[in-house]
Amino acid sequence: MSRRIKRTTSPGDRAKGRDKGRDRDRAGDRGKSGSTQRSRKPDDRKSGERKSSERKSGERPFAHPAAGKPPRFAESRRDRQERAEPAATKPAAEQPLPTKVQTVVVTADENGMRVDRFLEARFPGLSFSHIQRIVRKGELRVNGKRADSKDRLEEGQSVRIPPLRLDTPKTAGTLSEAEAKTLQALKDMTLYEDDDVLVLNKPAGLAVQGGSGMTRHVDQMLEVMRDAKGQKPRLVHRLDRETSGCLLVAKTRFAATHLTGAFRHRSARKIYWALVAGVPKPKQGRISTYLAKEESEEDSIMRIAEHGDEGASHAVTYYAVVETSATKLAWVSLKPVTGRTHQLRAHMAHIDHAIVGDPKYFNKENWQLPGGLQNRLHLLARRIVIPHPRGGVIDATAPLPPHMLQSWNLLGLEADRFDPIENAPEE
Repeated sequence: MSRRIKRTTSPGDRAKGRDKGRDRDRAGDRGKSGSTQRSRKPDDRKSGERKSSERKSGERPFAHPAAGKPPRFAESRRDRQERAEPAATKPAAEQPLPTKVQTVVVTADENGMRVDRFLEARFPGLSFSHIQRIVRKGELRVNGKRADSKDRLEEGQSVRIPPLRLDTPKTAGTLSEAEAKTLQALKDMTLYEDDDVLVLNKPAGLAVQGGSGMTRHVDQMLEVMRDAKGQKPRLVHRLDRETSGCLLVAKTRFAATHLTGAFRHRSARKIYWALVAGVPKPKQGRISTYLAKEESEEDSIMRIAEHGDEGASHAVTYYAVVETSATKLAWVSLKPVTGRTHQLRAHMAHIDHAIVGDPKYFNKENWQLPGGLQNRLHLLARRIVIPHPRGGVIDATAPLPPHMLQSWNLLGLEADRFDPIENAPEE
């Protein structure tokens, strides 16, 4: 039986069978190929959707492209992020602190930045006191030379940075009980606030920045207001420790650049109130001198200097008498054109009408403080008017502090009187 089957299946038939088998295999391959190509299209669509979602998550917050136009550089930004991902093995807050000397190059975006602002931007957890210390000791170098914290950097410069001690940025919801109290204290001081600017009513006795043995000051208090990126609000100007009133703070780097520029170009207007000994004559005037710092073993003061003296800076102040208490005391409104250290205090002492309660510059002999008045500095940063970084004007006014309000009430001075300093020139 088996032999009969073999005879009836000729070699030609076997060849035909092999051909038919190959044809079926080829037809099957074509079918498989076609089905693979069809099934790839949905995968492509999903891949495209994934890429689209990746591109959206990689865009900067608030960077809204123009309507109808694709976002510029979206692909290159995403590509850079994908290349950077393998290196970012830890969150920024968990990165090891810099313990070795670093040399960095100033970028185009950092051109014109002050040295202290540059360090704050590069290392958000770096405290002001630590910045001042490394600069003062000469540990920070710009192109190999010592630099001051107020020096401005240029693109391409090389900055040598010593080992740093960083404070860990606080994240939302992790404030301790003490920090929560500090935050509430700042809110209680707030005269004006928006997304970019904060104006505080600094109380007398609270320092603006740290110093020897200083444990509490405004700059340290602002640590509790760090944002999610570790950036904390920046001081725009300073007030003496015993001076109360309007203190301007920038909440963003954008605002800090514009507000410090406004001070530098003298487009900010500041008005101070003071209680002085005697009554200045004339009742309205301009004080123009040179001031230089005079150091002693115990303290330092600003002395009246001559043009050309070492360290001397020109200082201009306008004053106006608002109201008097007989001939003993006068309420004086002051408008500084320049912003020198202790300028108002030194200028009023220079014209023999020192500010009441001034421990540094009040030197009138045989002068008795009227009964009921506290022997504290009677100087208030009453008002600040400055262009807002995003348009418009910031106009903030601080009330009299408790010790000055007490003096005003005892002397019968009316705090709502017209302030003649409004008519003083701006320069």
